[in-house]
Amino acid sequence: MRVPVEASTLAAEAYGIIRQRILEGDLKLGQALSRRKLAADMGISFLPISEAVFRLELEGLLESRARAGTRVRIPTSDDVRGHFLVREALEAQAAMVFVEVSTPAERADLRKRAVWVDTLSQQPNRALFVLQHQKFHYRIAECTRSAALCEAIEKTHALASIWFSVTQPSPDPLYRRLHQDLVDELLTGDQQRAADAIRGHIRWGMRQALSYLEPYFEMRNADGRTFFRSDKRRQQHAIRVHS
Repeated sequence: MRVPVEASTLAAEAYGIIRQRILEGDLKLGQALSRRKLAADMGISFLPISEAVFRLELEGLLESRARAGTRVRIPTSDDVRGHFLVREALEAQAAMVFVEVSTPAERADLRKRAVWVDTLSQQPNRALFVLQHQKFHYRIAECTRSAALCEAIEKTHALASIWFSVTQPSPDPLYRRLHQDLVDELLTGDQQRAADAIRGHIRWGMRQALSYLEPYFEMRNADGRTFFRSDKRRQQHAIRVHS
């Protein structure tokens, strides 16, 4: 039984490393991956890497095609809309429960987090903003004391974090207090008002994501059934297609 256990442990370790590199933006949308290079870099065999990649494909973070390879998955516009629809349902429920059960200390903590996230939202380096943004939304779920709701929201934010890594600070003055204004609504004590506020917040995020992801949607359509390891090869393919 020793070999399967070791292989499973290595696969879990590889999964965690690759997932973290994606969420931190080290591996970017559309970037091709070499399983053999990943195995060599991590000093483990090919099999655990393949198991980790398969798990990440199930989560929607990677995609593979026969004779084309593996890359960080580029979503379709329908993927993004569907994802935000699920987020809206989950987080509206979390907001209503938060209003009902959160403690004064938890509400104060959320307000501090909102100030920090709004400050980071104005920085050009998106990595820290994306991380703290995810933690902010997860904190609302955490205060509901529902493990199932926390798990569901954490999974939806994994995809959203990748997409938000390609956004830029918004010039809209309202953006500078986006999360602080949301917390103001969550702290009114009105469950419906809190749910409506977070729905509006998430719909705004969807519009932002769709706008910034447009070039990636075009890339996905242009690539067809092929993955490219460089922009040069992608451009050569586009020339052949249109010639």
